[in-house]
Amino acid sequence: MLSILLPTDFSENAMNAIKYALEFFKYQKTTFYFMHAYLNEFYDHDELKSSEVLEDILDGVRNDSKVNLDNLLNTIKKIAPNPIFTYHIISAYNTLVEEANLNADTKNIDLIVMGTNGKSNERHVVFGSQTFQVLKYVQCPVLAIPSNYTNTQPKHILFPTNYMMPYKRRELKLLSILAKSHKTHITVLHVSTNHRLSIRQEDNKAFIKDVLSENEVSFHQEDSRKIADTIKTYLKEKEIDMITMVNTQHSFLEDMLFSSNIDEVSIGLTIPILAMQNTARF
Repeated sequence: MLSILLPTDFSENAMNAIKYALEFFKYQKTTFYFMHAYLNEFYDHDELKSSEVLEDILDGVRNDSKVNLDNLLNTIKKIAPNPIFTYHIISAYNTLVEEANLNADTKNIDLIVMGTNGKSNERHVVFGSQTFQVLKYVQCPVLAIPSNYTNTQPKHILFPTNYMMPYKRRELKLLSILAKSHKTHITVLHVSTNHRLSIRQEDNKAFIKDVLSENEVSFHQEDSRKIADTIKTYLKEKEIDMITMVNTQHSFLEDMLFSSNIDEVSIGLTIPILAMQNTARF
């Protein structure tokens, strides 16, 4: 059984990510946790101007959170009355990142699914600030779904790697499950001008091959020193439906998505991205 956390700010983008997850995992026995963390909403409330109204404002925000989650759950049960799904709601006076990390641990979450943008939905921003924080700081794999994206049956997943890090079996197994559900082909891409792998790289490549042994997988090497540009070109030319990367310091994901120059994030992200955190979770 999979355990999936679905953070929501009750926006259209959040709902799109929820619908995506419900459809994507419709053949998997899954427990879904719909989570709303409202600490920031409380502090940013327009009427919070003095300590005298603090308790009243907090009660109102807390009540709105619970009502909206109840309404969301009723909607979900109507659009996805799947007998192999289990639903729970979480309303928390906490930040999104802290609450997501807390539930990832206590509920042994396999995956967080959320939209790339929330209520702001600024078109020139690839990731909204909340998604950015989750991708960077939550110790759990994250599947980020672009606005209005609806293709829940990916045929081709791109997995760029330099084979330098020992991947966690649990996270590679998650990738295997996601791909196997839709008979998705996985392309493992190594971008380098050096065709000879070190012993470490050979061992890590063998580990990937072993964990993904039940999937349709191919291994490719592209001769280039421009790793990010090569990956972007590959995405455009090979009809990729999803990309998966590991979020570590100096990783491809950090280079491509966490740049301070928005022009360098020209990956555009019109497809979902699965960000693995490569952390030891059991």
